[in-house]
Amino acid sequence: VESGGPFSGFAEVDRTLAVLEGEGIVLDIAGRPAATVTKASAPLSFPADVPTQAALIAGPIIDLNVMTRRGRITHAVERVMISTSTDIHSLADVTLILCFDGEITVAGAAPVRIGPRDTLLLGPDALKWCLEPARPATLFVIRIDRVAAND
Repeated sequence: VESGGPFSGFAEVDRTLAVLEGEGIVLDIAGRPAATVTKASAPLSFPADVPTQAALIAGPIIDLNVMTRRGRITHAVERVMISTSTDIHSLADVTLILCFDGEITVAGAAPVRIGPRDTLLLGPDALKWCLEPARPATLFVIRIDRVAAND
Protein backbone atom coordinates (compact mmCIF):
# COMPACT_ATOMS: atom_id res chain seq x y z
CA VAL A 1 0.00 0.00 0.00
CA GLU A 2 1.71 3.17 -1.23
CA SER A 3 -0.69 5.80 0.09
CA GLY A 4 -3.82 6.34 2.15
CA GLY A 5 -7.31 6.68 0.73
CA PRO A 6 -10.40 4.59 0.12
CA PHE A 7 -10.14 0.81 -0.07
CA SER A 8 -11.61 -0.92 -3.10
CA GLY A 9 -14.98 -2.46 -2.31
CA PHE A 10 -15.81 -6.07 -3.09
CA ALA A 11 -19.46 -7.12 -2.84
CA GLU A 12 -20.21 -10.06 -0.54
CA VAL A 13 -16.54 -10.57 0.33
CA ASP A 14 -14.93 -10.88 3.77
CA ARG A 15 -11.33 -9.81 4.09
CA THR A 16 -8.52 -10.06 6.61
CA LEU A 17 -5.54 -7.73 6.52
CA ALA A 18 -2.16 -8.17 8.22
CA VAL A 19 0.83 -5.82 7.99
CA LEU A 20 4.03 -7.56 6.89
CA GLU A 21 6.38 -4.58 6.47
CA GLY A 22 6.23 -0.90 7.37
CA GLU A 23 4.90 0.98 10.37
CA GLY A 24 1.25 0.15 9.87
CA ILE A 25 -2.12 1.41 8.75
CA VAL A 26 -5.18 2.93 10.39
CA LEU A 27 -8.48 1.72 8.93
CA ASP A 28 -11.68 3.68 9.30
CA ILE A 29 -14.32 1.04 8.58
CA ALA A 30 -17.88 2.39 8.40
CA GLY A 31 -19.79 1.58 11.57
CA ARG A 32 -16.69 0.71 13.62
CA PRO A 33 -14.10 2.59 15.65
CA ALA A 34 -10.85 3.25 13.76
CA ALA A 35 -8.51 0.25 13.89
CA THR A 36 -4.71 0.36 13.85
CA VAL A 37 -2.98 -2.60 12.21
CA THR A 38 0.79 -3.03 12.68
CA LYS A 39 3.36 -5.80 12.37
CA ALA A 40 2.79 -6.54 16.05
CA SER A 41 -1.02 -6.58 16.01
CA ALA A 42 -3.34 -9.43 15.18
CA PRO A 43 -4.69 -9.53 11.62
CA LEU A 44 -7.91 -7.52 11.24
CA SER A 45 -11.03 -9.06 9.69
CA PHE A 46 -13.77 -6.90 8.18
CA PRO A 47 -16.36 -6.95 5.38
CA ALA A 48 -14.84 -5.83 2.07
CA ASP A 49 -18.17 -4.34 0.94
CA VAL A 50 -18.29 -1.71 3.71
CA PRO A 51 -16.77 1.71 2.93
CA THR A 52 -13.24 1.78 4.35
CA GLN A 53 -10.67 4.58 4.44
CA ALA A 54 -6.98 3.96 5.09
CA ALA A 55 -4.27 6.22 6.52
CA LEU A 56 -0.66 5.05 6.62
CA ILE A 57 1.16 5.59 9.91
CA ALA A 58 4.58 6.42 8.42
CA GLY A 59 5.02 5.57 4.76
CA PRO A 60 4.16 2.59 2.57
CA ILE A 61 3.43 -0.88 3.88
CA ILE A 62 3.36 -4.38 2.50
CA ASP A 63 0.29 -6.25 3.64
CA LEU A 64 -1.27 -9.67 3.42
CA ASN A 65 -4.90 -9.70 2.28
CA VAL A 66 -7.05 -12.80 2.44
CA MET A 67 -10.48 -12.48 0.84
CA THR A 68 -13.27 -15.04 0.54
CA ARG A 69 -16.82 -14.97 -0.82
CA ARG A 70 -19.25 -14.54 2.07
CA GLY A 71 -21.75 -17.37 2.42
CA ARG A 72 -19.63 -19.75 0.31
CA ILE A 73 -16.18 -19.79 1.92
CA THR A 74 -14.88 -18.67 5.33
CA HIS A 75 -11.34 -17.94 6.43
CA ALA A 76 -9.29 -17.23 9.53
CA VAL A 77 -5.78 -15.74 9.63
CA GLU A 78 -3.45 -16.14 12.60
CA ARG A 79 0.06 -14.69 13.09
CA VAL A 80 2.29 -17.24 14.85
CA MET A 81 5.85 -16.61 16.03
CA ILE A 82 7.89 -19.73 16.72
CA SER A 83 11.42 -20.41 17.91
CA THR A 84 11.07 -24.06 18.93
CA SER A 85 9.24 -27.09 17.58
CA THR A 86 5.56 -26.16 17.35
CA ASP A 87 2.44 -28.12 16.46
CA ILE A 88 -0.19 -26.44 14.30
CA HIS A 89 -3.68 -27.93 14.54
CA SER A 90 -6.37 -27.42 11.91
CA LEU A 91 -9.70 -28.95 11.01
CA ALA A 92 -10.02 -26.65 7.98
CA ASP A 93 -10.69 -27.83 4.45
CA VAL A 94 -7.48 -26.08 3.40
CA THR A 95 -4.67 -24.66 5.52
CA LEU A 96 -1.92 -22.43 4.17
CA ILE A 97 1.26 -21.69 6.08
CA LEU A 98 3.02 -18.52 4.94
CA CYS A 99 6.55 -18.35 6.32
CA PHE A 100 7.01 -14.59 6.39
CA ASP A 101 10.52 -14.69 7.80
CA GLY A 102 12.79 -17.40 9.10
CA GLU A 103 12.87 -20.93 7.78
CA ILE A 104 10.83 -23.94 8.85
CA THR A 105 10.62 -27.63 8.14
CA VAL A 106 7.20 -29.23 8.20
CA ALA A 107 7.80 -32.73 9.55
CA GLY A 108 6.22 -35.74 7.91
CA ALA A 109 6.94 -38.79 5.76
CA ALA A 110 8.48 -36.37 3.25
CA PRO A 111 9.56 -33.28 5.24
CA VAL A 112 9.10 -29.96 3.45
CA ARG A 113 11.35 -26.95 4.06
CA ILE A 114 10.01 -23.46 3.36
CA GLY A 115 11.81 -20.14 3.61
CA PRO A 116 10.93 -16.45 3.72
CA ARG A 117 7.70 -15.62 1.86
CA ASP A 118 7.14 -19.24 0.84
CA THR A 119 3.66 -20.67 1.34
CA LEU A 120 2.76 -24.30 1.90
CA LEU A 121 -0.72 -25.56 0.98
CA LEU A 122 -2.03 -28.32 3.26
CA GLY A 123 -5.21 -30.27 2.61
CA PRO A 124 -7.66 -31.76 5.09
CA ASP A 125 -5.85 -35.12 5.33
CA ALA A 126 -3.91 -34.29 8.49
CA LEU A 127 -5.14 -32.52 11.59
CA LYS A 128 -1.73 -31.59 13.00
CA TRP A 129 1.59 -30.52 11.56
CA CYS A 130 4.88 -30.28 13.43
CA LEU A 131 6.88 -27.20 12.45
CA GLU A 132 10.62 -27.11 13.15
CA PRO A 133 12.18 -23.64 12.79
CA ALA A 134 15.83 -23.31 11.73
CA ARG A 135 15.75 -19.94 13.52
CA PRO A 136 12.91 -17.84 14.97
CA ALA A 137 10.17 -17.44 12.37
CA THR A 138 6.99 -15.45 11.87
CA LEU A 139 4.25 -17.43 10.19
CA PHE A 140 0.72 -16.75 9.07
CA VAL A 141 -1.62 -19.71 9.34
CA ILE A 142 -4.59 -19.28 7.01
CA ARG A 143 -7.52 -21.65 7.42
CA ILE A 144 -10.14 -21.84 4.66
CA ASP A 145 -13.45 -23.72 4.85
CA ARG A 146 -16.39 -24.25 2.54
CA VAL A 147 -19.75 -23.27 4.01
CA ALA A 148 -21.71 -26.52 4.51
CA ALA A 149 -24.75 -25.32 2.52
CA ASN A 150 -22.54 -25.09 -0.59
CA ASP A 151 -21.29 -28.69 -0.57
